[in-house]
Amino acid sequence: MYINELLDSYKNAKNYVQDKQIAHDLNISVQKLSGIRKGERYLTENEALFLADEVGADKEMILVYLAADKAKSHEAQKLWHSIAKKYNGLGLTTISSAYAVFMVSTDGLFNTISKFALCILC
Repeated sequence: MYINELLDSYKNAKNYVQDKQIAHDLNISVQKLSGIRKGERYLTENEALFLADEVGADKEMILVYLAADKAKSHEAQKLWHSIAKKYNGLGLTTISSAYAVFMVSTDGLFNTISKFALCILC
């Protein structure tokens, strides 16, 4: 269960000893947190996003993990896990950064070519 890893990361980041400290921060009962740990209950999106913020985790990935944990059928669980693996393997932050750099440099190149073309036409 991915959410247990998130809870453990939060617990370590805060130097907490007990899960009831996490429950207090999330404003949920210890029983609900225990159910989450066992896979019987689930974090809400807001709770998961709060934990992601606190540990510096990728929020999109956390939501994918949350959906994987919430999936009811075995097939849906397998598909969510497959999506999570693909998402991890893509390195989307790197791709988006490279795309942004490419677009900025292409924009400058486009302006240069446009000016060159105007000079030739004039």
